[in-house]
Amino acid sequence: MSAIRLDYTNALADVVGAEHGLTEADLAAAAAAAGPALAAIQARRANELRWMDLPYETAVHDSIEAYVASVREQFENVVVLGIGGSALGNTALQTALGSPYHNLHPPAGTPRLFVLDNVDPELIGEFLEHIDPARTLFNVISKSGGTAETMSQFLIFRQRLIDAVGEQEHRRHIVVTTDAEHGVLREIVKREGYQSFVVPDGVGGRFSVLSPVGLLSSALVGIDIKSLLAGAAAMDERVKGADFADNPAAIHAALQFGLHNLRAKPIAVTMSYSHRLKDCADWYAQLLGESIGKRLGRDGSEVFVGPTPVRAVGVTDQHSQVQLYVEGPFDKWFTLLSVAAPDHEVPIPTAFPDLEGAAYLGGHTLRELFQAERDGTRIALTEARRPNVTLEVDKVSAHTVGQLMYLLEVSVAMMGEHYRIDAFDQPGVEAGKVAAYALMGRAGYEQRRAQIEARSGGAPRVV
Repeated sequence: MSAIRLDYTNALADVVGAEHGLTEADLAAAAAAAGPALAAIQARRANELRWMDLPYETAVHDSIEAYVASVREQFENVVVLGIGGSALGNTALQTALGSPYHNLHPPAGTPRLFVLDNVDPELIGEFLEHIDPARTLFNVISKSGGTAETMSQFLIFRQRLIDAVGEQEHRRHIVVTTDAEHGVLREIVKREGYQSFVVPDGVGGRFSVLSPVGLLSSALVGIDIKSLLAGAAAMDERVKGADFADNPAAIHAALQFGLHNLRAKPIAVTMSYSHRLKDCADWYAQLLGESIGKRLGRDGSEVFVGPTPVRAVGVTDQHSQVQLYVEGPFDKWFTLLSVAAPDHEVPIPTAFPDLEGAAYLGGHTLRELFQAERDGTRIALTEARRPNVTLEVDKVSAHTVGQLMYLLEVSVAMMGEHYRIDAFDQPGVEAGKVAAYALMGRAGYEQRRAQIEARSGGAPRVV
């Protein structure tokens, strides 16, 4: 099986200069810090960080495949009702491992997949006008069970199902992924008898893609989840005890921390030179931002740390963002996602031999052009002294995507140790949820609503 390669040559001082790249002394310090960081994560693995053992939960994987077999060819659509970590990974896996046109021409017997990760009434309202609930399976995903966006979606589509197929039959069209024991969704599962799967304790939403959160919808649309998990397990073996020089997760974490804190580059740009991996960059943006963006350090002091994740797509954003990246502020570092061997080879015909602007392309392929565009961006960034690294796979497969996701999860976990923050909580997100509960009149949040209303005084300034 092919492995992922992390090329960090262009992030080093001898390539982009000591003002912008890391020196050998910086790497030596990072190597010394990596061992304790990795040990700290492994020490929490069995209880608090159960996401690290998700690749080995074979009984869970078998139960997912058994359920998928039991509903095969019964539904034309699978709809994921979730948000954040309950949606981004699902989308990333489908984009990476399905056809870009899956929903136009799904393989025989395979449903279409829709991930409704917002409660914008335009999105949901339009969907209600176009989908037939009688031919649809709804996967409701919320670890806490109380996520307002997911619960509101569930209530809307549950009623549409009941109206379409009846009180009893609607239960066959709903499968719930939530906490094993706690939360309102688990209580609803008990009352209604819905099929359900569990998000284990110690698995936060942004680390849940290799749990039933991401695996169920993937298996329903034909993705090889066992190969995906085998790839994650292979990366676990590669990184859990490796020396710094051989550990891509440790090196990636050290690059992020060092370029941010030693070279004043707070913006981490992930630029995918692969359509299949573009939504992995979206998934990673949540993983990085929610894990490392923190007000408080572990000692309780205010630290206000965290890189800002930015996503870009090659070659599209060469024509929208690269001007800024090459000539703008020196506040960014770049990770290029690259694929050595795409699935398709599209030749460019030879025509207009007297017009050089067209003639030089003839006889080449889109693969050659795409890779030349990627290399051109890498060269331009490097010559402009912008540190950049490349994460490359030979080809996009379930096995390599499993490797990539697990690598980035471990990298972010190690960053938490370097930044000396808790990478696994999300108080900023919770604050917004509480405010939304108060504004919607949820019982128990009356005091918070009163605080919000008291602070909203004064004449608004609107033009």
